[in-house]
Amino acid sequence: MFTGIVEETGTIASINRGANSIQLEIAAGKVLEETKIGDSIAVDGVCLTVTRFAAGSFVADVMPETMDKTTLKLLQPGSRVNLERALRLSDRLGGHLVQGHVDGKGIITAREKRDIAIIYKIKAPEEVLKYTIAKGSVAIDGISLTVIDVTRDYFTVSLIPHTAHLTTLGDKNTGDQVNLESDLIGRYVEKLLQSGQGESANKGLNMNLLSEHGFL
Repeated sequence: MFTGIVEETGTIASINRGANSIQLEIAAGKVLEETKIGDSIAVDGVCLTVTRFAAGSFVADVMPETMDKTTLKLLQPGSRVNLERALRLSDRLGGHLVQGHVDGKGIITAREKRDIAIIYKIKAPEEVLKYTIAKGSVAIDGISLTVIDVTRDYFTVSLIPHTAHLTTLGDKNTGDQVNLESDLIGRYVEKLLQSGQGESANKGLNMNLLSEHGFL
């Protein structure tokens, strides 16, 4: 489990490509502290297991399913990635609960500088959008962000200068793909409200469903 608060950006030192998998060596600093083999590190929002260490770097394997569902297969040596160590029970939850299990890939369709902020419009798959609400949370490349607006096909988020500087998202442009993970709490709420009611004709969270059950 993670918080969506990126600790640092790492650099892809090398990639060993298999038929349907890859092995990443990632140069890092802070996330190596107190990290052991077998620990989890979120790499651009994808939970990966540390398999070994090299000088100033760690190595992790990316399996075929993860290759298909995330942007990690697009990485090249020299690419920067967002890194976060797994949450400890004693840590502050500065963002929101993030599993590191990507729900789908989004595409940046618009990037607008608005005063000191950067506004991103992201086209997202239905499995992400159905759990996305205005003022709710979403993880983009492992970054916990607040949703500004949602439509049938996309949502928008605002990036503050601090986050733009400390993560890779500030360098993303129109046409770039990003990893998306919907809010875990939203998925559990939907499951709870629909349990015992049979198959819902209108799956996903919406204002009517929340209002009917006293959440609004």
